[in-house]
Amino acid sequence: MMNFRNILLGIAALMISLSAVAQVENAGGVRRRAERDKKTEESGPKISDRMQGFYETKEPHEADLAYMRQIYRQLDLTKEANTPLYFPEDVVDGQENLFRIILRLVVDGKLPAYEYLDGREVFTDQYKVNIADMLERFGIYAQEAKGSTEKNPKFVIEEADVPTGQVLNYYIIEKWEFDRRSNQMKTRVEAICPVLNRSGDFGGEAKYPMFWVKFDALRPYLAQQYIFLSDDNNLPQYSLDDYFNLGMYDGEIYKTRNLRNLSMAQMFPDEDDMKRAQDSIDNRLRSFGKNLWVPTREEYLAMKEKEAEQAEAKEDDGLPERTEVVGTPLADDESASEATEKKTGASARAKRRTSTKKTSAPAAKKTPASKAKKPKVSSGGGSSSEANSSAAKSVRRRKR
Repeated sequence: MMNFRNILLGIAALMISLSAVAQVENAGGVRRRAERDKKTEESGPKISDRMQGFYETKEPHEADLAYMRQIYRQLDLTKEANTPLYFPEDVVDGQENLFRIILRLVVDGKLPAYEYLDGREVFTDQYKVNIADMLERFGIYAQEAKGSTEKNPKFVIEEADVPTGQVLNYYIIEKWEFDRRSNQMKTRVEAICPVLNRSGDFGGEAKYPMFWVKFDALRPYLAQQYIFLSDDNNLPQYSLDDYFNLGMYDGEIYKTRNLRNLSMAQMFPDEDDMKRAQDSIDNRLRSFGKNLWVPTREEYLAMKEKEAEQAEAKEDDGLPERTEVVGTPLADDESASEATEKKTGASARAKRRTSTKKTSAPAAKKTPASKAKKPKVSSGGGSSSEANSSAAKSVRRRKR
């Protein structure tokens, strides 16, 4: 009996020692990653329901809105402000561009995608995209992943088969809303659509919108992807979520929600007219909130001071000042040009009068001299010419 008890105690002590050794080895951090850990790491970060709810934006009630407008913008990735959405093309140190993130989440079944309906975007289960049909339609090669079902299909796409170089545009839906409760003009992105740029059937380049994804469902994943915005500073300080919420993108308006469901190109065939209309819409949206408030006395004085400075800057731009005609007010039917002509005519007549006076004065002085040259008979019987000559000589002598 004692031997059996000793055997049990020895087995227990051996098991305790083995567990202690295992704990020491694990504490050292030397442990191989299992295949399960690799798959978890490759599938991306895990998003809990609580985290998803934190990024969801509750739409305001219609009774609280005083103004709302829906704007469609096109983001051209060749513009410098939009390049953070395109680079890096390949996965570098865990960094992915926007299209890789969206496509990976869609094919994994984590992010629902909706059909692209031009002007009729409805984000309901009825318009959800069939993933297999979408991949086949755009020629993206994929394989079914493990655990894929008909209700929740999952696919695996190799990195070389992801057409990142062809996604050169994005369509986004903006909502501009003025909330009565907060008395603020708010802008939020509602949905994003990647656009493929491929050669068309008849030559040239054609655009193929793929699908819509709701921005709120995408935000938790974008918040964990940091980017740098310029080549001067390579420190990634902003996330992709900040990039969209802060409006760092540069997109032109290609459509607004309207009753006829027409795009800007259809409403304004001329490019110059379309550009002016786009600028006008942008200015109205950005100045809508400012025009609702009466400025305070300090704001009004500051505004007037700024206007005065601008007026002084225009006066000092080096251009000659405009001359104004000073005199009696003009009649209603008399123009400024007629008044100027009358003034110039009067000055010309005055000059002619002064010139005639100057020319007539010497003629009046010559008349007595001509009379003095006429011969006169003297009482002494001498000739008048001798008397005149002697008188003239005496005069010249006195002048000397």
